Amino acid sequence: MQTQQTDAVRPRYELLDGLRGVAALMVIFYHIGECFATSPMDQWFNHGYLAVDFFFVLSGFVIGHAYDGRWRQGMTAGDFMRRRLIRLHPMVVAGVVLGVVSFLIQGCEKWDGTSVSYTAVGLSLLLGLLMLPSLPGTLPEVRGNGEMFPLNGPSWSLFFEYIGSIFYALFLHRLSTRWLKVFVVLSGASLAAVALGNDSGYYHVGVGWTAADGGFVMGLVRMTFSFSAGMLLWRVFKPVKIRGAFWICSALIVAVLAVPYVGGTDRPSPANGIYDAVCTLFVFPAIVWLAASGKTDDRRSARTCEFLGVISYPMYVIQYPFMYLLYAWAWKNGYGVDRAWPVAAAIVVAVVVLARVFARYYDAPVRNWLTGRVERRKK
Repeated sequence: MQTQQTDAVRPRYELLDGLRGVAALMVIFYHIGECFATSPMDQWFNHGYLAVDFFFVLSGFVIGHAYDGRWRQGMTAGDFMRRRLIRLHPMVVAGVVLGVVSFLIQGCEKWDGTSVSYTAVGLSLLLGLLMLPSLPGTLPEVRGNGEMFPLNGPSWSLFFEYIGSIFYALFLHRLSTRWLKVFVVLSGASLAAVALGNDSGYYHVGVGWTAADGGFVMGLVRMTFSFSAGMLLWRVFKPVKIRGAFWICSALIVAVLAVPYVGGTDRPSPANGIYDAVCTLFVFPAIVWLAASGKTDDRRSARTCEFLGVISYPMYVIQYPFMYLLYAWAWKNGYGVDRAWPVAAAIVVAVVVLARVFARYYDAPVRNWLTGRVERRKK
């Protein structure tokens, strides 16, 4: 296992923070594209769903960097999970509360117009707060389209982030680098297989948000490979010389996620599954390696990375309740992009601004308070 650095000399990878923000912005553009798509083959920013796999690689790298050396210093699985809960859960709560508000504004009804009881909404809220998925067809699955977390859809990836953290605490951190390589190879082979053979019918890995039709398995496979690959990157990482790494890697992320459906839009193509697998297995780890090798040598890139890093997680968590409102408004009125684009653009600006507000006045203060409370209890 790589010799770990102490907190005093451990480097901070600002570029990775910035890239997380770039990928989160691409997720927003991808979700806006959902409003006007007729299928996964003609959607704008077509491979935006792969940002989740990039996030998982980042998480594995950063968690390995931050925590691998602490196990020898006496950190327990409980200590680690408390840290992860403090880091992730305040915004989970904010996201599901915004989701309830959005659902009520929509009229408290499923996408097919069926009314939903307040009891069902309350149960969905409770499950969302506890980070427990709703099963398709059950009372708390209030939107009727199979989402694990129907009040804030992207919470499915945070659900698997929690699973990845549990895997790390109980199992993955114990693996030697040699056995971690074996695990990464096996999980990578599984991901390649499901990219070409999942039940979506479109040869893509952009599934995982539903507990049915293989979605849970797909989400688990996506997380397992990408998270463990990020850990392995940290274990074997040796920086390379590169200038302008943030701008190069940002351009790569945007380009990869914006690529149209591979194989044309006439019929689903296995070429798209191959593209997804190549990006996840090779391109994203390479981007993380390059970004971790780079430095913020100028003030502009440093400020950009800092800003994007601060808003990245809140931006990802709060954006989808606004998408629900956009979809409901545009679909109900039959508006295309020519009528809806000003509203969509306003949503992008609003999400960025609100993410900054949440980061400064809610997320950071709550996490600091919880951390202080835990430390006082230890003393």
